[in-house]
Amino acid sequence: MPRAGLSEELVIEEAARLADEVGLEQMTLTVLAERLGVRQPSLYKHVDGVASLRRGISLRAKTALAEILARSAVGRSREDAIVSMSEAYRRWALAHPGQYEAAQRAPAEGDDEDQAASRAVVEICADVLLGYGLEGDDAIDAIRAYRSALHGFLSLETSGAFGLPRDVNRSFDQLIRALSMTFTNWPAVTSTASDAS
Repeated sequence: MPRAGLSEELVIEEAARLADEVGLEQMTLTVLAERLGVRQPSLYKHVDGVASLRRGISLRAKTALAEILARSAVGRSREDAIVSMSEAYRRWALAHPGQYEAAQRAPAEGDDEDQAASRAVVEICADVLLGYGLEGDDAIDAIRAYRSALHGFLSLETSGAFGLPRDVNRSFDQLIRALSMTFTNWPAVTSTASDAS
């Protein structure tokens, strides 16, 4: 039965759900059209193609992630904020694997809307890191370390790579507390070869 009243927002919302179920790369216009009960050409009234659809999922995911991180960090500081934010990040990523993948995509050059959505996530992290006295280049380095640690853990967790007999939740908690200690003792920057050239 064809779906009446489709809009760009509804198409992207259903595509995001589908991406969570089958994976971002396996979410195709053909599969989406079947899910929505329409013919594939009908989707072009709402999106320009699969690249446009994935961009829409990415924007939606980044916005949702920023809201979740902001709510989890509000009224908290330092380790309390990092722990709460990290737990919220992990819960959301595990519940929305396709959208999580889409949220990791860097915005295209000149895509102001996507750049703003990406910046919102980074700014929340930067605000929390201010509690550790990290700003400017130190904050950028710390944000990259934080994101790399979370993403690495989640990638290993979701691929089933943690086979040792230890509670994964406990390991995640230890990782986040270790990161908080690292942020407290962030190393002073020394000049590198690339700085000197």
